[in-house]
Amino acid sequence: MRTIKPLIALAILIVGSISCKKDTKNVEPIVSTFYFIRHAEKDRTDPENPDPELNQDGLNRAIKWAEVFDPIPLDVIYSTNYERTSMTAAPTSVKKNIDIKYYDPRTLDIEAFKLENDGKNVLVVGHSNTTPVLVNKMIGVEKYEQMDDNDNSSLFIVRLIDGVPTDIRLKMD
Repeated sequence: MRTIKPLIALAILIVGSISCKKDTKNVEPIVSTFYFIRHAEKDRTDPENPDPELNQDGLNRAIKWAEVFDPIPLDVIYSTNYERTSMTAAPTSVKKNIDIKYYDPRTLDIEAFKLENDGKNVLVVGHSNTTPVLVNKMIGVEKYEQMDDNDNSSLFIVRLIDGVPTDIRLKMD
């Protein structure tokens, strides 16, 4: 009788722990999709200007990006705090009625960023030297190199399904 009580207690613990587990068969996966772009063409007339605005080609491209993202239900738009990135994000922000959130790619905690945007569709506007770095951090692999200075048309898409990344780079010329 003494050995039966501990076995019953153990059986209750095992059954209790099994019944408390989630039924993962019917749980939808958490899908987060991140769209990374570099700012559109900037005004290069003053090479000393560290924060130039977009030139006319850049303004046209920013409007084109808004058209590209029109059918996508974005939840959040991030931009670095520079004129050229803000101006690139602006048409999409206005069209979607989403305020731009500013981020600093040098201090961005990628794991916190993923958690904050879990299950969302996110546009991130950056630079030729920051966009590939962020994409690499998101996918956990050093896959993409710094972008050419004339590359304003690359679109990196990172999809996390239950935290597992997939990625693709498209040219939107």
